[in-house]
Amino acid sequence: MATRKSGSEFIKYITDIIKNSKGFERLLEKVKITGGGEGKCTAEFTVAAEHLNRAGGLHGGFTATLVDMVTTYALMSKPCHPGVSVNINVNYLKPAREGDDVIIDASLLRAGKKLAFLECELRHKKDNSLIAKGGHTKFVDFQ
Repeated sequence: MATRKSGSEFIKYITDIIKNSKGFERLLEKVKITGGGEGKCTAEFTVAAEHLNRAGGLHGGFTATLVDMVTTYALMSKPCHPGVSVNINVNYLKPAREGDDVIIDASLLRAGKKLAFLECELRHKKDNSLIAKGGHTKFVDFQ
């Protein structure tokens, strides 16, 4: 599942994975992959009703899913197994509401022989304010 694709080839590759998924990844159908390659992945989406918690803000579980999946896509842009999660953490800093446009920026910090370390930020498109910041550690040694 790893790829060395970048730019438009990477966008199409990841978009096809989401579009053709019959599993959990279908939750990302409204998330548009906008760039990636070389350990990075960027995406954006507009917060819709199905993304909200009972208080009307972006659901924390959906935010954690975005951190999980978009960092995994960043890892997949390198010649490396997509791995399995060892740890995911998310700091929730500011709410996002229905109709807000959100930018997601994920990057690979380091990939060793056994572990990969990634980070992700979700920001408001209108003012670049930070909504959430996450970290993701993945086990990647499947030899």
